[in-house]
Amino acid sequence: MKNLITIFAFIIFGIIFPNEIKATDKIIHQDSLWVNGACSMCKDRIEKAAKKSGVEKAIWNKNTHILVVFYDESKTNLDAIEKAEAKVGHDTKNYKAKDEVYNKLPSCCKYRE
Repeated sequence: MKNLITIFAFIIFGIIFPNEIKATDKIIHQDSLWVNGACSMCKDRIEKAAKKSGVEKAIWNKNTHILVVFYDESKTNLDAIEKAEAKVGHDTKNYKAKDEVYNKLPSCCKYRE
């Protein structure tokens, strides 16, 4: 009897709220990558660049230099995220920021020796 009530509830819920069910079909991928930086200003810039590249949520740790990203793979990928970071002055494992961009960073953000 409990199983019948549960099945009936799911059927009714699916008929009344079909958009809410479809909204959960989106798959968010979590990944991490190394991004060089030095301070809290870097943290803001790095996270903002990731979001501009299509990331839904980005968290950078200045001690480990690890950027954790949550994104929809149909909208972006790790290569695009790394390119976005290099474009704003932060080196990644696969891309080095152009010297002219890096040199424009505030002095507290300089991480190259």
